[in-house]
Amino acid sequence: INQVTAQVESAEGTVAKKLDAHKNLIPPDIRAQADSLTLDQLRAGLDATTAARIDLMNRARVQRAWEVLAATGRPLSDWQADTGAPLLPLDRATALLLTPDKPWLDRRIAQRFDAMLTGGALDEARAALPGWDASLPSSKAIGAAELVAHLRGTLTLTAARDAGVLATVQYARMQRKWFRRRMAGWQALDPGA
Repeated sequence: INQVTAQVESAEGTVAKKLDAHKNLIPPDIRAQADSLTLDQLRAGLDATTAARIDLMNRARVQRAWEVLAATGRPLSDWQADTGAPLLPLDRATALLLTPDKPWLDRRIAQRFDAMLTGGALDEARAALPGWDASLPSSKAIGAAELVAHLRGTLTLTAARDAGVLATVQYARMQRKWFRRRMAGWQALDPGA
């Protein structure tokens, strides 16, 4: 399963894993510099090929591409070009795309968020609260900002839970769109059927 899962990751995810495997080549000083730049400044520092491939409105993707270039001297597009062939080529496999029923998936998302709350997610948010910085990547975890808002007294726990579930449902919707664009020829399979 892990090898198959690796084959459906985005190119950016594959490159990030390749970089992380080299003990994360993004030095803290480059990360700090990138954090201090505006989105326009980061965009201006990208090569044309990378800029044409990524969502230029998504700061996380633009910043990651800028950081890769600054840290390695090679644009993200070069790293992507060096990504090898899949371990399991599509012409030698049956490509399956799991497409669960949306209401079923929404219920499962809510159940999973509730299980995370029961399992200590609120305690984790409480532990992160003293150094909480909404601009940090670690603060972008779905549901984290909502739980912090509850701990700060601006949301009830129910409202924080509902907002976290909604954010997760919205993320799942984005993933479905990505799958439709990138995996149109794959065989759809409803796991609940």
